[in-house]
Formats: sequence, C-alpha cells, structure tokens
Amino acid sequence: MTAYFKNIGNSISTLWTGLKLTFKHMNTARHTVQNKDVSSDNYFEHQDGLVTVQYPHESLPIPDNGRYRLHNEIDDCIVCDKCAKICPVDCIEIDPIKAVSTYGKTSDGTAKRIYAAKFDIDMGKCCFCGLCTTVCPTECLTMTKAFDFSEYDVDDHTYSFATMTPLEILTKKQELEEFEKNKAAAKADTATKSASVVSKPKAAMPKPMAKPKTESSDSEEATSESKPKPKFIPKMKPKLKPKTENTDNEEAKPEAKAKPKFIPKMKPKPVIKPKPSEDEKGDDSAN
Repeated sequence: MTAYFKNIGNSISTLWTGLKLTFKHMNTARHTVQNKDVSSDNYFEHQDGLVTVQYPHESLPIPDNGRYRLHNEIDDCIVCDKCAKICPVDCIEIDPIKAVSTYGKTSDGTAKRIYAAKFDIDMGKCCFCGLCTTVCPTECLTMTKAFDFSEYDVDDHTYSFATMTPLEILTKKQELEEFEKNKAAAKADTATKSASVVSKPKAAMPKPMAKPKTESSDSEEATSESKPKPKFIPKMKPKLKPKTENTDNEEAKPEAKAKPKFIPKMKPKPVIKPKPSEDEKGDDSAN
C-alpha cells in the first residue's frame, strides 16, 4: 500500500512541475509581445512572447536559393526548346514559329529568331529538380520563392508565358509559308539555269590570226633557206675480228682425258667346308 500511494505522490509532483512551467510561459506571453517582423535577423532568437504566425498575412522568411514555382522571362527567351527536352516529367510545352529574320535581341545580346506561340508549364507535374534552369542559355527560366500556389482545380497549375495573340500567330505562320515558297522557287530557278548552262555546247575558240611578215622575218627565212642543214650520219659499230690461228690450235688440241670412275672392289666370299659325317670319322680313326 505504501508503494501505491508513493507512486501517486510522484506523479502529482511531476505534473505540477510541468504545469508551473506552462503557467509561467503563459504569463510572460500575455505581457510580452514578440517582434512580428519575420524578416528580421533576431526573429528566431526570442525565447518569450507570442510565436504564432498569422498565415497567410504573415509568413516565415524564405531562403534566397529556394526552388519553388518556375517563371519564364519571355522577353529573354530564344525558344531553343532545351528545357522541354531535358524535363524528366514533360511538364513544359512549347510551340515555336520560325521568324523570317531576326526580330530582336535578349538582355545578354543573343539574337531572337523564333517566336513562342505557346510556352506552358504544368506545375502539377513538376518535380522541382531544376534541370530546366541549368540548361537555359539565356537564364530566362528560374525558380522563384513562391512556394504556396495551391488551387481548387489541378488545371489551374498550368501557367502560360506566351504573349502572342491568335492573330499574330496566324500572320507569322503565313509569312513563314510565303518565305519558304519563295525560297523553293528561287532554288528551282537556279537549278534550271545551271542545267541550261551545262546543256549548251561550248562555242568554238577563234583561231589566232597570223602575224604579218616583216622585212626582218623575210631576211631570216632567206638566210635559213640558203644554209643547208647538216645530214645526220649514224656511227657504225666496229666489226668483230675473225678468230686467229691460235684459237684454231686451241680447238685442235685433244680433249683432256676424263677421270676414270671409281669402281669398288668386292671382297671374296669365304669357302665353308662341309663337316665330315660319322662314317668318315670312323674310317679316319681306323687308318
């Protein structure tokens, strides 16, 4: 029984210790009001006072490197389509229209040659990886600090950044079609002209006119005709001398005797005497 009542007393004492700390904090919070400027440097250093933030009228400070909702500065966009290609969830849709010529420049001096008829980003699909911002050559696509963009309808998470009207889109498409037709026609004309030039026969080259003979040329010809040209006399090879008597004597000499061939001598076979029979042995012994 003593242990039972002892445990009850310990629980009441610990509970009263916690309640004293709670009442103390309530008393200080009623008399002390914390600085509600959440952007101040010492906002999180206050230990006393009210700590509740009245959201959405008040909000906690957001870091500068926070990656939240995407934003595209369409005036600096060159519609290169790199962000749409690298997006792992395909949340960026772009409809480009080629311009006939450069129609402007971005803030960093890059020429703009493509119109953005459609540039939509579906933040309902976005995984906040930030790959689209790293590949952007003009750095027009960034992730902002807007972290709360909740909507009642999921279709409202699609943000459109294109500024062209339907009439402007139609006129730019017609201009592009006319430009391509004119370009194709000019290409066909150049091809036909080159073919006609190749098919035409080449004009004969005019023969050079003979120079009029002058007195000096006549005198040179007369002198060349008066001097006969030397005849070419080929040199004959000397004839070979006939063979002399020495050579005849050398031929008349008898030919050298040929060396006799080596004939190997065979050794004579040994004569094997027949062995005497028993009768012959007896006769020999009798004698």
